[in-house]
Amino acid sequence: MATTRLIFIRHGETQWNRDLRIQGHQNILLGDLGRVQAKKLASRLAGEKLGAIYSSDLDRAYETAVSIAEQHGLPVTKLPALREGCFGQWEGLNSAEIQARFPEIQARYRQDNVNTRAPGGESCADLSARAVAAVREIAARHPGETVAVVSHGGTLKTILCDALGLPLEKRHRFSIGNASVSVVEYRDNGPVVISLNDTFHLEGAWFDDEDLNS
Repeated sequence: MATTRLIFIRHGETQWNRDLRIQGHQNILLGDLGRVQAKKLASRLAGEKLGAIYSSDLDRAYETAVSIAEQHGLPVTKLPALREGCFGQWEGLNSAEIQARFPEIQARYRQDNVNTRAPGGESCADLSARAVAAVREIAARHPGETVAVVSHGGTLKTILCDALGLPLEKRHRFSIGNASVSVVEYRDNGPVVISLNDTFHLEGAWFDDEDLNS
């Protein structure tokens, strides 16, 4: 199979990112800064020869993807498998509120943040299984092409852990900022990470990248 180059993009900033609230599957829109970031991102990628654009079906990712698509005359294919992890009853809360309302589950999560589920949510292992399967299918579908994939911080960290051969427990060791770009080549002998968390196009702005706020 010819090498497929996937450009992984985290959506622009939302108000809940700014407020440090867990978004998960909640359909939060981009904020004003997030829309500016999406435009800068689109300008950054305008010179890329993209074969396709895929996005999470949540609007914060889809709106970011549409900004890119407008530069290339391409449609955006929505994939629910690219959504952020579902955090169930934790969604909409900040870390202090979770600690106050769910202290026992929060304690378990701190001990095992790969397999522990928030009430009504999915585990990081669940998230990884669906997201990694989706990107491998995308890579197989577009041999020899460059493809943009717009998703969420937590989701992208699981995909990049797979590409780097890292256990999911290590996903907090690297950052994935809002509107950042990471590039992975999917080759016959496995994925190769070319770049990680590139935000140069955003002129050095600071972005929070906590998984739970992604």
